[in-house]
Amino acid sequence: MLKYIQRRLREAVRFNSSRYRLYHVVADFASQAPPGSKVLDAGAGEAPFRQLFRHTHYQSADFTKVNKPYETPTYVCDLAAIPVIDGYYDYILFTQVIEHLPEPANVLQELQRLLKPGGKILITGPLFFEEHEQPYDFYRYTQYGFRYLIEKVGLSIERIEWLEGYYGTIGYQLNRIGQYLPWRPQNFRGSLERLLLPIFMVKMKLFCLLTSILFHRLELRYKHIATGYPKNYVVIASKRSVSQVEVTK
Repeated sequence: MLKYIQRRLREAVRFNSSRYRLYHVVADFASQAPPGSKVLDAGAGEAPFRQLFRHTHYQSADFTKVNKPYETPTYVCDLAAIPVIDGYYDYILFTQVIEHLPEPANVLQELQRLLKPGGKILITGPLFFEEHEQPYDFYRYTQYGFRYLIEKVGLSIERIEWLEGYYGTIGYQLNRIGQYLPWRPQNFRGSLERLLLPIFMVKMKLFCLLTSILFHRLELRYKHIATGYPKNYVVIASKRSVSQVEVTK
């Protein structure tokens, strides 16, 4: 029984239904790219989605300054100054990067420059998430913040929606509680607190970690968006074609 609980706890700490949702959103985006189309993965990191674009001409860009693993990008550069000609890419992937940019509008303007007229960009970013990749963590975004920044640089939003449903957000919250809730006697002051609270906290941590599995599993089956809020938003936007620009003049 103890080994079973330990295994389930390890699963709870690692499991993330948002990654499942993100993978399928990117896979759908990749399926729309015709063979041989030019794709940029901006802020690619370890390039986890490279294989989804193996039918395309895939390139990547990153500044490689965070202490984490990277797959060597095509361009090591500031994302606000990518050394590629105007209108080169048909598709741009820009996932879980925008919160790490001190001047996100400058980068979005650069990505808009790199897109061909009619080209598409997939953008995802968090509304609710702990600080990470410090010190390069600056913002969290509502759907209205995304809309403002994306339309400001001249891109047209095709859709903006929750990446995961509320069950995924709950699963994440419970997972964080289970990991971070203090439980050692030295975390408390009074002698009675030091005696009783560690027992309560350990039980609470165990409950939250195991319950987080339930909500992550629910997220995989039901994307509940009627109430609550997402952990992340996903946006599909496009660069207006020449004919569209002329119509709006």
